[in-house]
Formats: sequence, C-alpha cells, structure tokens
Amino acid sequence: MAQPIIPVRAPSTGGEPSEPPRSPPTPRWIDALMLCVLAAVAYGIMRAAAEWRAPLSPNVRVSLAARQLPSYAGLSTLRMAIAYLLSLAFGIAYARIAAGSRAAERLMMPLLDILQSVPILSFMPGVVLGLAALFPGRTLGLEIAAIILIFTSQAWNLAFSFHQSLLTMPRELSEAAAVYRLGFWRRFTRLELPFGAISLIANSMMSWAGGWFFLMASEQFTLGSSNLRLPGLGSYLAAAADAGDTHALALGLGTLVFVIVMLDQLIWRPLVAWSDRFKIEQSGGDAPESRLLDALRGSAMLEWVSSRVTRPLARALDRKLGSAARTEPRTSPKRHDLRTRLTVWVPAVAVLVLVIWGAIATIGALAGMARSDWQLVVVSAAATFLRTTIALVLAAAWTIPVGVAIGTNPRWARRAQPLVQITASVPATAVFPVLLLALLSLPGGLNIAAVALMLLGTQWYLLFNVIAGAMAIPADLREVAATYRITGWRRWKTLILPAIFPYLVTGMITATGGAWNASVVSEYVTFAGRKESTIGLGSLIAQAAERSDFRLLLAGTLVMAAIVIASNRLGWRRLYALAEARYRLG
Repeated sequence: MAQPIIPVRAPSTGGEPSEPPRSPPTPRWIDALMLCVLAAVAYGIMRAAAEWRAPLSPNVRVSLAARQLPSYAGLSTLRMAIAYLLSLAFGIAYARIAAGSRAAERLMMPLLDILQSVPILSFMPGVVLGLAALFPGRTLGLEIAAIILIFTSQAWNLAFSFHQSLLTMPRELSEAAAVYRLGFWRRFTRLELPFGAISLIANSMMSWAGGWFFLMASEQFTLGSSNLRLPGLGSYLAAAADAGDTHALALGLGTLVFVIVMLDQLIWRPLVAWSDRFKIEQSGGDAPESRLLDALRGSAMLEWVSSRVTRPLARALDRKLGSAARTEPRTSPKRHDLRTRLTVWVPAVAVLVLVIWGAIATIGALAGMARSDWQLVVVSAAATFLRTTIALVLAAAWTIPVGVAIGTNPRWARRAQPLVQITASVPATAVFPVLLLALLSLPGGLNIAAVALMLLGTQWYLLFNVIAGAMAIPADLREVAATYRITGWRRWKTLILPAIFPYLVTGMITATGGAWNASVVSEYVTFAGRKESTIGLGSLIAQAAERSDFRLLLAGTLVMAAIVIASNRLGWRRLYALAEARYRLG
C-alpha cells in the first residue's frame, strides 16, 4: 500500500541528502521462531475448531486444575481475537458511513448510543437461545454467542473513536486530497485510516480491556435449569469465585496477567511505536520505541511476505477500487435517480416497519406492569444515576492529569503504558468479590463498593483516550509553548485541554455507557454462594434476568437506554459538535 499523504516529521535540512538508515538484518533464529509461533497458532485454531464441532453438554464442569490454564487461556484469547477483528471492521465501516453523510449520521450515531447503552444481561438470553437453536446439539452456537457478546464490549468505542478522528481531521489534509483527486479508496487508505491510527490503536487496547472485563459473563450462561459454560479463562475465574477458591482465583488472574503482558510486548507496543509515523508535525520529539519492531524491520521472512503477498495485493486493490468510479457503467439520469431512491427508501421503510412493530409489541408487554414496579424502576434509575455520576467525576479527576503525563512523556509511556494495559485488562468482576468482603465493612456498604466497581470498569475508557490525545499533540506546538514559556494553568488552557478535548469527549461518551453497563455487575454480586445487592437499575436488571421476569427486564433495559441516550444527546453530543467546530488541527 502506498504511503499516506499525512505529513510526518521533516528530515534534517543540513548537509547532503542521504538515504534513510536501513534496519540491521534480523537473525535467522528470530525468523525460525516466528515460523514456530505461526505453526503453534495454526494448530491451536485447528484444535479449537474441533472443539467447536463437539456435542453440546448442558452442564459443563470447568476444571480448576492448574494444568488446564494454558488451554483455557488459548481458547479465550482466540475468542477475543475473533471478536476484536469483527469489532475493528465494524467500527471503521460504521464510522466511515456515518461521517460521509449528514443524513446517515443523524440516524446512525443515535443508534450507536442505543447499542452501547443496552446491558449485556438484557440481550444475552435471546442471543444464546437463538444461536443454540440455530446449531442444535453443537457447541458452535455457544461459541458464536460468546464472540458476539465480547464484540458488544469492544465495538462501540472503536466506532466512536474513528468517527471522532474523521470529524476532527485538519481541513488542509482534506483539501490536499481534493487537489490530488483521490477517490474513496485512496482517500481512505492514504488519509483517513492513517490519521485515525493513533486513536484506533489506543481504543483497541481499551476494547481488549473491555473484552476481558466481560469475559466471565460471556463464557457462562445460566438459562433456567441449564448451566451452559465454555472452557476458558473467564469461566475458570467464575468457577473459582463461585467456589470461593482464592488459590485458583490467583492462578487464573496470574495467567490472565501473563497473557496481557505477552500481548502488550508482542502486539500493542510495536503498534504504538509504528503509529508514531502518522503524527502531524514537522519537528521530531522522542518517539516511542519497540525492540521487537526494530528487529522485525530486518526480517527476511516478512520482506518476502511483503514483496510477494501484501504489496501485490495492495496494488491490485488500488487498481480495482481506485478506478471503480471510472469503470462504472453509464446510466441515464432518470434510471440512476430511481435506483438511488429505491436504495434509500426500501431499507428505510423496512426499518420503519420493524420499529413500529417493536414499539407496539413493547407497549403491549409493558402495559400489564403494576404501578409499584414502575416506582421501583424510577427509584432504581435515580440511585444508579447518582452512582454513575460520582464514578465519572472521580475517573475524570485522576485520568486527565495522569493520561496527559503519560502521553506527553515517552519515558513515562514506555514504563506506565504496559502497567496501565495490565491493570485495565484484569477483570474487576474477578477480583471484586474478594474485595467486597472488606468493602462491606465500611460505612455505606455496597453503595460505596458499587461506585468502586463502576470506577474500575469505566475509568480506562477515559485514560486511554486522554493518552491518545496527548500523544497526538504535535511536537511543534509543544516546542512553541516552551519557547514562549507558556507553563502551568496557561499551558493547560491554551494547549493541552484544547488538543485532548475531542478525545476526552469520546472517552466520556463510551465511559458513560460503560458505567451504566457496569452497574449490572456492581449492584448485584455473588461470591461463594453469598449474594449481595443494593437498590439500583443494574441490580433490578440482574435480578429480573435471574428470575426470568422478562417484563421487568425489558422495562429496566429501556429506562437505562433512555437515560444514556438522553445524556449523550443533551450533553456529550453538543460537546462533540463543539470539538468538531473549534478544537481541531488546522
């Protein structure tokens, strides 16, 4: 694929021009090790595919033996990887379609607000039952259900982040793309995707952290008398928590931390170092480093794959998609206009019919609810609203200064980013039952504990976005601020806060939905057969799902979605528009 048109650091102008330094050749043993890793991954996928075809057992027992942990870790990581690839493709495509048309944006972004506000327990029974019926007697249906549930914890913030990048792109770059007459494909691959790379990578790390957070809920399903479980780290941690086995819980968390560290070293750190090339700046600051990336740049095997596979494929895509507009058959204006109208109106009418049918069915289902149930829903919503607001304020109070410190200091980033990735990825739902025993003895009991778990589940959305925004601040602007001795609050007011503002708003939007979703597992907790609950919308939804009270479950879900949508529409979306209009480079 050709280089993007985004300007990167300008080379030095002193002396004679010279060729860029070539990376030293990679030792042969590294190429051999890469082949071994690829072979191991291929073998693991084949073994997982064989298990997916196995007969479905209604009561699977998850072994707490330590020897099962490598196999469980591999299965969970594979589910996470498949869900992430689907989330990345969905987020990029969804954001690109929404940003390309104001009419589409007015429909698609509120829909995205609705999707991220629906708690996982509300639609989990329907997803599991539907896919289990689609593949009767096979584990494949449960595997697809788990992947879909993990997808719902990863996709929304990727779509929000890429949409924010498209809206805040400097006008000079858009004008350059118009001057060079770049078509859709070349504009996307040379301009839009590179410009959003830093934000996408940061939110990809957050998506994996969110996937680990809901892994326990995604690998075990309780439907009536059936206890459907999939072997994996999530079900292992859940089984250890249910049994009150702190030794097994520690082993599971240790394995999870090991997997997270490996992913950070092998994937995320090289990607962060690679994405630094897409910064918009003319002078170079300290760039993030990755020893693995430096070693792989001289790999003979990767060079062979690049020259024989990826480059020819990129050229073929450029020829095919870059010239698609010129190769389209000509149509008469009336025929083209009729086809356009049918393309727009037929899906719109179908969606409208489904919405009307769903609204009528929902009204019919809720019509029989008692007045006392509605009063309980309203009081529960008010209690959860107060907790989520406190959690978001506390999250913003520490993530903004810490995120800016990490993002603007490469040394801190090298040391702190892996720790942040590890801490964010450890499922709070796994360690929270243990902490709950101590928190219940404090004044406030589960009310304070619920805020703590919401904070553990949502603060990372803010932190990763703030780090991405701080990393994207051009070194030129930081040097100008240093030259004019702009320090303290004045530096925050004129440089840092305007630069990170679009990223901060994106983080707050996703954190709001995450906080309300986390209320389901923070207000109703089970550990070693002991159940603790407090009044709140999350507790109401969890208990309604457990009792199979679908009417109350529907009412609680709709109220939660309505509150999240209203807060986004009335608050965060207006700030989103402000970020697009005022706080963009250009």
